[in-house]
Amino acid sequence: MMNPRYPLRPDQPLSVLLVEDDPGDVMIAREALAAGRLSTDLNVVSDGVEAMSYLHREAPYGEAIKPDLILLDLNLPKKSGHEVLAEVKQDPDLRRIPVVVLTTSQAQDDVMKSYDLHASVHVSKPVDFDQFAEVVRQIDDFFGNVAELPE
Repeated sequence: MMNPRYPLRPDQPLSVLLVEDDPGDVMIAREALAAGRLSTDLNVVSDGVEAMSYLHREAPYGEAIKPDLILLDLNLPKKSGHEVLAEVKQDPDLRRIPVVVLTTSQAQDDVMKSYDLHASVHVSKPVDFDQFAEVVRQIDDFFGNVAELPE
């Protein structure tokens, strides 16, 4: 049976959790998502510990909505992106959330580890502003218009 929520209708925004400590990358992601065809509800946390608090709805995130998609940097303070990914994929309440590893790392060890930990996809962030914005728009378009996501 087809999930009636997906593909998303314009009145149902894609809920995205961006786990990113670089304010410049957060700004680019916000602008790219705002320019997209979909309505996207973006929430941002800046480190791995904060990400897990958000996902587990711990203070101050008691009212947080479970995201439809997680955009995850690897190089985070307090808890690495790989640690966050491992915890998410081991948690029965979170494991079905698609996780896009969006990082500057192109190291094959990081790519392999991301997939070993069940990332949906590993994407290297372009250093160019416009290219990075386009990558974020493509991710938004794919997960908002093409992919069938779990409820």
